[in-house]
Amino acid sequence: MVSDPVCNMQVSEQEAEYSSQYQGRTFYFCSNHCKKHFEKNPERYLVPERGFETDRKVAIVGTGNVGTTFAYALMMSGLANNIPLIGRSPEKVKAHVMDLNHGMMYVPPAGIYQGDYSDCQDADLVVVTAGEPQKRGETRIDLAEKNIEIFRRMIPEIARYNPRNLLIVSNPVDILTYAALKFSEMPMNRVIGSGTVLDTARFRYLLSSHCEVAPRNVNAYILGEHGDSEVPIWSNVRIGGVPMRDYCPTCDKECPTGHLDAIFSQVKNAAYEIIKGKGSTSFAIGLALVDIAATILRNENNVLTVSTLVDAFYGIRDTCLSIPVLVNRNGVAKTVNITLEDSEIKQLRSSAEYLKGVTQELGIE
Repeated sequence: MVSDPVCNMQVSEQEAEYSSQYQGRTFYFCSNHCKKHFEKNPERYLVPERGFETDRKVAIVGTGNVGTTFAYALMMSGLANNIPLIGRSPEKVKAHVMDLNHGMMYVPPAGIYQGDYSDCQDADLVVVTAGEPQKRGETRIDLAEKNIEIFRRMIPEIARYNPRNLLIVSNPVDILTYAALKFSEMPMNRVIGSGTVLDTARFRYLLSSHCEVAPRNVNAYILGEHGDSEVPIWSNVRIGGVPMRDYCPTCDKECPTGHLDAIFSQVKNAAYEIIKGKGSTSFAIGLALVDIAATILRNENNVLTVSTLVDAFYGIRDTCLSIPVLVNRNGVAKTVNITLEDSEIKQLRSSAEYLKGVTQELGIE
Protein backbone atom coordinates (compact mmCIF):
# COMPACT_ATOMS: atom_id res chain seq x y z
CA MET A 1 0.00 0.00 0.00
CA VAL A 2 1.10 3.54 -0.78
CA SER A 3 -0.34 6.99 -0.04
CA ASP A 4 -2.17 9.01 -2.66
CA PRO A 5 0.03 12.18 -2.73
CA VAL A 6 -3.03 14.42 -3.04
CA CYS A 7 -5.44 13.16 -0.36
CA ASN A 8 -3.10 10.80 1.57
CA MET A 9 -5.54 7.88 1.29
CA GLN A 10 -3.94 4.44 1.16
CA VAL A 11 -4.09 2.78 -2.27
CA SER A 12 -2.80 -0.53 -3.60
CA GLU A 13 -0.08 -0.36 -6.22
CA GLN A 14 -1.46 -3.52 -7.81
CA GLU A 15 -5.13 -2.51 -7.79
CA ALA A 16 -4.95 1.26 -8.30
CA GLU A 17 -6.79 2.32 -11.44
CA TYR A 18 -5.06 5.69 -11.67
CA SER A 19 -1.34 6.38 -11.81
CA SER A 20 1.03 9.01 -13.16
CA GLN A 21 4.73 9.29 -13.92
CA TYR A 22 6.73 12.28 -12.64
CA GLN A 23 10.50 12.70 -12.47
CA GLY A 24 11.04 8.96 -13.00
CA ARG A 25 8.65 7.92 -10.22
CA THR A 26 5.20 6.35 -10.38
CA PHE A 27 2.45 7.81 -8.20
CA TYR A 28 -0.87 6.08 -7.49
CA PHE A 29 -4.23 7.71 -6.85
CA CYS A 30 -7.57 6.81 -5.34
CA SER A 31 -9.50 8.67 -8.04
CA ASN A 32 -9.18 10.48 -11.34
CA HIS A 33 -9.94 13.68 -9.41
CA CYS A 34 -6.73 13.32 -7.39
CA LYS A 35 -4.74 12.33 -10.46
CA LYS A 36 -5.83 15.47 -12.32
CA HIS A 37 -4.95 17.71 -9.36
CA PHE A 38 -1.52 16.10 -9.11
CA GLU A 39 -0.74 16.40 -12.82
CA LYS A 40 -1.78 20.05 -12.82
CA ASN A 41 0.86 20.96 -10.20
CA PRO A 42 2.97 17.99 -8.95
CA GLU A 43 5.33 20.11 -6.82
CA ARG A 44 2.40 21.16 -4.66
CA TYR A 45 2.03 17.60 -3.37
CA LEU A 46 5.67 16.53 -3.14
CA VAL A 47 7.01 17.74 0.19
CA PRO A 48 10.29 16.13 1.32
CA GLU A 49 10.20 14.77 4.85
CA ARG A 50 13.92 14.16 5.31
CA GLY A 51 15.37 16.16 8.17
CA PHE A 52 12.04 17.07 9.77
CA GLU A 53 10.26 15.35 12.62
CA THR A 54 7.05 17.07 11.51
CA ASP A 55 5.92 19.07 8.51
CA ARG A 56 6.69 22.78 8.83
CA LYS A 57 4.48 24.74 6.50
CA VAL A 58 4.82 28.44 5.75
CA ALA A 59 2.47 29.84 3.10
CA ILE A 60 3.47 33.12 1.45
CA VAL A 61 0.66 35.28 0.07
CA GLY A 62 2.08 37.89 -2.26
CA THR A 63 4.96 37.38 -4.70
CA GLY A 64 6.34 40.87 -5.10
CA ASN A 65 9.82 41.91 -4.00
CA VAL A 66 9.23 41.31 -0.29
CA GLY A 67 7.37 38.01 -0.66
CA THR A 68 9.89 36.45 -3.01
CA THR A 69 12.91 37.72 -1.07
CA PHE A 70 11.40 36.17 2.04
CA ALA A 71 10.77 32.92 0.13
CA TYR A 72 14.43 32.86 -0.92
CA ALA A 73 15.70 33.59 2.60
CA LEU A 74 13.31 31.03 4.09
CA MET A 75 14.47 28.39 1.62
CA MET A 76 18.10 29.13 2.51
CA SER A 77 17.35 28.87 6.24
CA GLY A 78 15.95 25.33 6.09
CA LEU A 79 13.24 26.30 8.61
CA ALA A 80 10.29 25.11 6.53
CA ASN A 81 9.92 22.12 4.23
CA ASN A 82 6.52 23.06 2.80
CA ILE A 83 6.36 26.49 1.15
CA PRO A 84 3.42 27.33 -1.12
CA LEU A 85 3.60 30.66 -2.97
CA ILE A 86 0.26 32.35 -3.58
CA GLY A 87 -0.07 35.32 -5.93
CA ARG A 88 -2.45 37.01 -8.33
CA SER A 89 -0.35 36.39 -11.44
CA PRO A 90 -0.10 32.61 -12.12
CA GLU A 91 2.65 33.09 -14.71
CA LYS A 92 4.77 35.14 -12.34
CA VAL A 93 4.26 32.74 -9.42
CA LYS A 94 5.15 29.77 -11.65
CA ALA A 95 8.35 31.53 -12.75
CA HIS A 96 9.38 32.25 -9.14
CA VAL A 97 8.68 28.63 -8.16
CA MET A 98 10.83 27.35 -11.03
CA ASP A 99 13.65 29.74 -10.22
CA LEU A 100 13.69 28.78 -6.53
CA ASN A 101 13.45 25.05 -7.18
CA HIS A 102 16.36 25.15 -9.62
CA GLY A 103 18.59 26.01 -6.64
CA MET A 104 17.29 23.17 -4.48
CA MET A 105 20.51 21.16 -4.66
CA TYR A 106 22.25 23.93 -2.70
CA VAL A 107 19.82 24.17 0.24
CA PRO A 108 18.04 21.88 2.73
CA PRO A 109 15.20 19.90 1.09
CA ALA A 110 11.87 21.70 0.78
CA GLY A 111 8.75 21.62 -1.36
CA ILE A 112 8.22 25.02 -2.98
CA TYR A 113 5.17 25.17 -5.22
CA GLN A 114 2.47 27.32 -6.74
CA GLY A 115 -0.49 27.34 -4.37
CA ASP A 116 -3.84 28.93 -3.69
CA TYR A 117 -5.72 29.94 -0.55
CA SER A 118 -6.58 26.32 0.25
CA ASP A 119 -2.87 25.74 0.88
CA CYS A 120 -3.18 27.92 3.98
CA GLN A 121 -4.84 24.94 5.65
CA ASP A 122 -2.60 23.31 8.26
CA ALA A 123 0.00 26.06 7.81
CA ASP A 124 2.06 26.86 10.88
CA LEU A 125 2.33 30.37 9.52
CA VAL A 126 0.78 32.38 6.69
CA VAL A 127 2.83 35.44 5.75
CA VAL A 128 0.90 38.13 3.89
CA THR A 129 2.98 40.50 1.78
CA ALA A 130 0.28 41.15 -0.82
CA GLY A 131 -1.02 44.62 -1.53
CA GLU A 132 -0.12 47.78 -3.35
CA PRO A 133 3.54 48.72 -2.79
CA GLN A 134 4.67 51.95 -1.20
CA LYS A 135 5.58 54.39 -3.95
CA ARG A 136 8.25 57.04 -3.95
CA GLY A 137 7.17 59.98 -1.79
CA GLU A 138 4.16 58.10 -0.44
CA THR A 139 3.69 57.55 3.29
CA ARG A 140 2.56 54.20 4.67
CA ILE A 141 -0.76 55.71 5.67
CA ASP A 142 -1.35 56.90 2.08
CA LEU A 143 -1.53 53.21 1.22
CA ALA A 144 -4.26 52.42 3.71
CA GLU A 145 -7.42 52.92 1.67
CA LYS A 146 -6.14 50.86 -1.28
CA ASN A 147 -4.87 47.94 0.76
CA ILE A 148 -7.81 47.79 3.16
CA GLU A 149 -10.07 46.93 0.22
CA ILE A 150 -7.68 44.19 -0.88
CA PHE A 151 -7.69 42.79 2.65
CA ARG A 152 -11.50 42.80 2.85
CA ARG A 153 -11.52 40.25 0.04
CA MET A 154 -8.34 38.34 0.80
CA ILE A 155 -8.18 37.83 4.59
CA PRO A 156 -11.52 35.96 4.95
CA GLU A 157 -10.36 33.60 2.18
CA ILE A 158 -7.20 32.83 4.14
CA ALA A 159 -8.97 32.58 7.50
CA ARG A 160 -11.51 30.02 6.30
CA TYR A 161 -8.65 27.49 6.16
CA ASN A 162 -7.71 28.21 9.79
CA PRO A 163 -3.90 28.59 9.68
CA ARG A 164 -2.17 28.45 13.04
CA ASN A 165 -0.70 31.97 12.79
CA LEU A 166 -1.13 34.95 10.48
CA LEU A 167 1.73 37.41 9.96
CA ILE A 168 0.93 40.67 8.17
CA VAL A 169 3.76 42.46 6.38
CA SER A 170 1.89 44.66 3.89
CA ASN A 171 1.90 48.37 4.66
CA PRO A 172 0.65 50.27 6.55
CA VAL A 173 1.30 47.22 8.68
CA ASP A 174 -0.32 48.34 11.94
CA ILE A 175 -3.56 49.39 10.23
CA LEU A 176 -3.63 46.22 8.14
CA THR A 177 -2.86 44.01 11.16
CA TYR A 178 -5.88 45.51 12.91
CA ALA A 179 -7.96 45.01 9.75
CA ALA A 180 -6.77 41.40 9.40
CA LEU A 181 -7.73 40.72 13.00
CA LYS A 182 -11.23 42.06 12.38
CA PHE A 183 -11.73 40.47 8.95
CA SER A 184 -10.34 37.06 9.96
CA GLU A 185 -12.09 36.79 13.35
CA MET A 186 -9.06 34.81 14.53
CA PRO A 187 -7.83 35.00 18.15
CA MET A 188 -5.74 38.11 18.78
CA ASN A 189 -2.61 36.16 19.72
CA ARG A 190 -2.55 34.44 16.32
CA VAL A 191 -2.66 37.61 14.19
CA ILE A 192 0.49 39.72 14.30
CA GLY A 193 2.26 42.22 12.10
CA SER A 194 5.94 42.58 11.33
CA GLY A 195 5.64 45.92 13.10
CA THR A 196 8.88 47.59 14.14
CA VAL A 197 11.00 44.44 14.01
CA LEU A 198 12.89 45.91 11.06
CA ASP A 199 13.02 49.41 12.59
CA THR A 200 14.47 47.87 15.75
CA ALA A 201 17.08 46.03 13.66
CA ARG A 202 18.00 49.29 11.91
CA PHE A 203 18.23 51.04 15.29
CA ARG A 204 20.54 48.37 16.70
CA TYR A 205 22.70 48.37 13.57
CA LEU A 206 23.14 52.15 13.57
CA LEU A 207 23.86 52.21 17.31
CA SER A 208 26.37 49.38 16.91
CA SER A 209 28.06 51.19 14.05
CA HIS A 210 28.23 54.41 16.04
CA CYS A 211 29.51 52.70 19.21
CA GLU A 212 31.79 50.34 17.24
CA VAL A 213 30.39 47.13 18.72
CA ALA A 214 28.65 44.15 17.12
CA PRO A 215 24.88 44.58 16.56
CA ARG A 216 24.21 41.54 18.75
CA ASN A 217 25.74 43.44 21.70
CA VAL A 218 23.13 46.18 21.40
CA ASN A 219 19.71 45.86 23.02
CA ALA A 220 17.30 48.58 21.92
CA TYR A 221 13.70 48.98 20.80
CA ILE A 222 11.62 51.07 18.44
CA LEU A 223 7.97 50.92 19.55
CA GLY A 224 4.63 52.26 18.31
CA GLU A 225 3.74 52.68 14.66
CA HIS A 226 5.91 51.24 11.92
CA GLY A 227 6.11 54.68 10.39
CA ASP A 228 6.44 58.36 11.08
CA SER A 229 5.17 58.32 14.69
CA GLU A 230 7.43 55.47 15.86
CA VAL A 231 9.21 55.94 19.18
CA PRO A 232 12.88 55.23 20.07
CA ILE A 233 13.12 53.88 23.62
CA TRP A 234 16.41 55.48 24.63
CA SER A 235 15.85 54.71 28.32
CA ASN A 236 16.17 50.97 27.59
CA VAL A 237 19.18 51.04 25.27
CA ARG A 238 21.93 48.70 26.49
CA ILE A 239 25.45 48.33 25.08
CA GLY A 240 26.88 45.02 26.22
CA GLY A 241 24.33 45.03 29.03
CA VAL A 242 25.35 48.52 30.19
CA PRO A 243 22.72 51.31 30.04
CA MET A 244 23.68 53.74 27.30
CA ARG A 245 23.70 56.70 29.68
CA ASP A 246 26.39 54.84 31.70
CA TYR A 247 28.24 53.52 28.66
CA CYS A 248 28.70 56.85 26.88
CA PRO A 249 30.91 58.49 29.57
CA THR A 250 33.33 55.55 29.36
CA CYS A 251 33.60 55.74 25.57
CA ASP A 252 36.61 57.47 23.99
CA LYS A 253 34.55 58.93 21.14
CA GLU A 254 33.68 62.60 21.21
CA CYS A 255 30.11 62.66 19.93
CA PRO A 256 28.69 65.87 18.50
CA THR A 257 25.57 67.45 19.96
CA GLY A 258 22.44 65.91 18.49
CA HIS A 259 24.07 62.66 17.39
CA LEU A 260 21.33 60.55 18.99
CA ASP A 261 18.63 62.48 17.14
CA ALA A 262 20.58 61.94 13.92
CA ILE A 263 20.68 58.18 14.52
CA PHE A 264 16.93 58.01 15.07
CA SER A 265 16.31 60.18 12.01
CA GLN A 266 18.22 57.65 9.92
CA VAL A 267 16.09 54.83 11.36
CA LYS A 268 12.80 56.61 10.70
CA ASN A 269 13.68 57.73 7.18
CA ALA A 270 15.55 54.61 6.05
CA ALA A 271 12.66 53.15 4.05
CA TYR A 272 12.07 56.42 2.20
CA GLU A 273 15.75 56.66 1.29
CA ILE A 274 15.91 53.04 0.09
CA ILE A 275 12.71 53.42 -1.94
CA LYS A 276 14.10 56.59 -3.51
CA GLY A 277 17.29 54.77 -4.47
CA LYS A 278 16.04 51.36 -5.66
CA GLY A 279 12.25 51.39 -5.60
CA SER A 280 11.54 49.14 -2.62
CA THR A 281 12.96 47.54 0.51
CA SER A 282 13.42 43.77 0.43
CA PHE A 283 16.61 42.22 1.83
CA ALA A 284 16.50 43.30 5.48
CA ILE A 285 12.75 42.74 5.81
CA GLY A 286 13.18 39.29 4.24
CA LEU A 287 15.69 38.39 6.95
CA ALA A 288 13.52 39.93 9.66
CA LEU A 289 10.61 37.75 8.53
CA VAL A 290 12.82 34.65 8.73
CA ASP A 291 13.62 35.61 12.32
CA ILE A 292 9.91 35.90 13.17
CA ALA A 293 9.18 32.62 11.39
CA ALA A 294 11.98 30.89 13.31
CA THR A 295 10.58 32.18 16.59
CA ILE A 296 7.19 30.64 15.75
CA LEU A 297 8.28 27.42 14.07
CA ARG A 298 10.88 26.58 16.72
CA ASN A 299 8.76 27.77 19.65
CA GLU A 300 11.62 30.00 20.77
CA ASN A 301 9.81 32.29 23.23
CA ASN A 302 11.66 35.21 21.73
CA VAL A 303 10.92 38.84 22.65
CA LEU A 304 10.05 40.76 19.48
CA THR A 305 8.54 44.14 18.69
CA VAL A 306 5.78 42.79 16.46
CA SER A 307 2.53 44.65 15.91
CA THR A 308 -0.21 43.18 18.07
CA LEU A 309 -3.57 44.19 19.51
CA VAL A 310 -2.68 46.22 22.59
CA ASP A 311 -4.93 46.30 25.63
CA ALA A 312 -3.93 48.25 28.76
CA PHE A 313 -0.24 48.82 27.89
CA TYR A 314 0.40 52.25 29.43
CA GLY A 315 -3.27 53.06 28.95
CA ILE A 316 -3.38 52.10 25.25
CA ARG A 317 -6.37 49.97 24.20
CA ASP A 318 -7.84 48.37 21.09
CA THR A 319 -5.04 49.40 18.75
CA CYS A 320 -2.47 47.37 16.87
CA LEU A 321 1.06 48.69 17.26
CA SER A 322 4.47 47.41 18.28
CA ILE A 323 5.39 46.70 21.89
CA PRO A 324 7.78 44.05 23.26
CA VAL A 325 5.97 40.70 23.40
CA LEU A 326 6.97 37.08 23.91
CA VAL A 327 6.40 35.12 20.69
CA ASN A 328 6.24 31.34 20.27
CA ARG A 329 4.39 28.70 18.23
CA ASN A 330 1.06 30.10 19.42
CA GLY A 331 1.86 33.64 18.33
CA VAL A 332 1.90 36.24 21.09
CA ALA A 333 2.27 34.56 24.49
CA LYS A 334 2.44 37.64 26.72
CA THR A 335 3.38 41.30 26.90
CA VAL A 336 6.78 42.24 28.27
CA ASN A 337 6.05 45.24 30.49
CA ILE A 338 9.22 47.28 30.20
CA THR A 339 9.60 50.52 32.15
CA LEU A 340 9.34 53.67 30.05
CA GLU A 341 10.11 57.29 30.84
CA ASP A 342 7.27 59.82 30.90
CA SER A 343 8.30 61.38 27.58
CA GLU A 344 8.36 57.96 25.92
CA ILE A 345 4.92 57.09 27.29
CA LYS A 346 3.57 60.36 25.93
CA GLN A 347 5.03 59.68 22.46
CA LEU A 348 3.76 56.09 22.45
CA ARG A 349 0.25 57.18 23.39
CA SER A 350 0.38 59.81 20.66
CA SER A 351 1.39 57.14 18.13
CA ALA A 352 -1.50 54.95 19.30
CA GLU A 353 -3.98 57.82 19.06
CA TYR A 354 -2.86 58.53 15.50
CA LEU A 355 -3.33 54.89 14.46
CA LYS A 356 -6.66 54.71 16.26
CA GLY A 357 -7.83 57.76 14.33
CA VAL A 358 -6.89 56.17 11.01
CA THR A 359 -8.75 52.92 11.76
CA GLN A 360 -11.83 54.91 12.76
CA GLU A 361 -11.65 57.02 9.62
CA LEU A 362 -11.39 53.88 7.48
CA GLY A 363 -14.36 52.29 9.22
CA ILE A 364 -12.63 49.17 10.51
CA GLU A 365 -13.68 49.48 14.12
